Amino acid sequence: MIVPDEKNQPILFRLTDQEGEALCAWLRREQVEDVSKTGGHLASNLGAVELTVALHRVFDTSVDRLVFDVGHQCYAHKLITGRTLDTLRRYGGVAGFPKPNESVHDAFIAGHASNSVAVALGMARARDMLGEDYRVIALIGDGALTGGLAYEGLSNAGECGRQLLVILNDNGMSITPNVGGVAEHLARQRLKPQYLTFKKHYRRIMNATAPGRAVYRVTHRVKQALKQFLLPCSMFEDMGFRYLGPVDGHNLPFLTRLLRYAREIDEPVLLHIKTVKGKGFLPAEENPDAFHGVAPFDPLTGKLTREPGENFSAVFGRTLTRLADRDRRVCAITAAMTGGTGLEKFAGKFPDRFFDVGIAEGCAASMAAGMAKQGAIPVFAVYSTFLQRSYDMLIHDMAIDNLHVVLGVDRAGLVGDDGETHHGLFDAAFLDTVPNMTVLAPASFAELEVMLERALFRIEGPVAVRYPRGGEGGYTGTGGEAPSVILRWGGDITLAGYGTEINCVLEAADLLEQRGIQAEVVKLNQITPLIPDMVELSVRKTGVLLVAEEQAARGGVGQRLAARLEEAGLPARVALVNCGEGLIPHGAVGLLKQDLSLDGAGIFKKALEVLGRGQTEA
Repeated sequence: MIVPDEKNQPILFRLTDQEGEALCAWLRREQVEDVSKTGGHLASNLGAVELTVALHRVFDTSVDRLVFDVGHQCYAHKLITGRTLDTLRRYGGVAGFPKPNESVHDAFIAGHASNSVAVALGMARARDMLGEDYRVIALIGDGALTGGLAYEGLSNAGECGRQLLVILNDNGMSITPNVGGVAEHLARQRLKPQYLTFKKHYRRIMNATAPGRAVYRVTHRVKQALKQFLLPCSMFEDMGFRYLGPVDGHNLPFLTRLLRYAREIDEPVLLHIKTVKGKGFLPAEENPDAFHGVAPFDPLTGKLTREPGENFSAVFGRTLTRLADRDRRVCAITAAMTGGTGLEKFAGKFPDRFFDVGIAEGCAASMAAGMAKQGAIPVFAVYSTFLQRSYDMLIHDMAIDNLHVVLGVDRAGLVGDDGETHHGLFDAAFLDTVPNMTVLAPASFAELEVMLERALFRIEGPVAVRYPRGGEGGYTGTGGEAPSVILRWGGDITLAGYGTEINCVLEAADLLEQRGIQAEVVKLNQITPLIPDMVELSVRKTGVLLVAEEQAARGGVGQRLAARLEEAGLPARVALVNCGEGLIPHGAVGLLKQDLSLDGAGIFKKALEVLGRGQTEA
């Protein structure tokens, strides 16, 4: 943990190179040991260990602002700043991403990609505007550089003219290697302390006289030409950065010296380091994709302790591949989530109809609209939380021309361990605001297959098929054709839900039956446009409605159903069970649902309340 020494400086400032390398080894062992039990983002974190230690040897992150991009590189930072990983991503434990409310050392929330430079620029501008004194660092991986927001940030940051350090952690996963041995040797030479000192004095001396300035201009142009030919730095320098690199991101002593040099430069600096994803743990080095986000595993062999079962993402990918055989217009788009969205087999079978745009959801949505305008049937598979980044494109590019784009909205609802930044709690509300949009909500694998076929070939305009992370529950029915269906008849209370939350609704109905209360269960298959006929008919009989959904309260299906009943002049007692108006922390989905009263027992208790039956009677 970083603690002040007698000079009120973090103790890592006094760490020797040998002690720093020993600390790196310990950090790697600790990460592998803990993540093997909890699961998490391992490969990226292992690759950033030396960089993290070097940063903490030079900067005081309780004052200086270190902004992580995405946050897949923060585990060593958390360990150094006094947190343990044994409760990583567990309910009530340490978050898997930087969280300012967890530690003063976490400068900004992270979880989505490509925003770090823009955020850091904002911090640097606030510092200068308010006359304060601290350093600002943005740490961005080459994967996040596939997002357009990163370049918007870089373009503006290069013009700020004051201290701002952007560290590009290039682990070779997204940027094509374009630096050969000569370039690396040149980079090492130009980053030596002796060279940097000479360069500073040479510039000062030559600028002192008119002849000197003329000579300096000539030599500077020659140097720039050589650099642009041999080194991949011209783009960043054209944006206004002083470019340093590329350098070995696992050479702790050199990184530390270089960061100390960069710390004193009062202008935008881009430090380009090259690292190995999964460094120090052979299974992760050999298969970094598999260890990017990994379930619990054996720390000796790297093998998963439990093989994953069937899940909605896999069923989606398999079904889309089968349907693409029927129609050559069907194509698939992903934003750097081929594996996560279940599209590996599609990509293998139809490489000419598969498009990965990188971390650029807005681009994916606009590209899909363009393809649809020209007669293709594009399917954009995207996590609910990342679809939020494409909201403008949904309206401007898809809805206005009523273009037939299919959205496979993965991870809809609670996702568990990744927490606030990854829960899919808003799509039911914001998709409902998009004109011409149809939203389908399968509750089983079979219904996903039926609804995806309908979305592709039988519904016009933009269509979203939303489904959760993980597998199906006890309900495995195929009633996905009608807008809604009654799964259970009763006359005392109407229980409504959609998606896999219907399993908890059915469980609550069983508990109510044990109390002699007959619940009618209505499963909504289409939530936009909402067709409330079945619910209205049921409520006319029961007079009581309870709606359960894994969504935020505002704009959710429950609020819309309540409004429809009011418009229809139906007097009814209404209760809504949802994720509320706040943000939901990380933790196992079962525990979160229990806390939110979204499990069967919670819905049962809420039903008793709205019926006027106290818990004593229950």
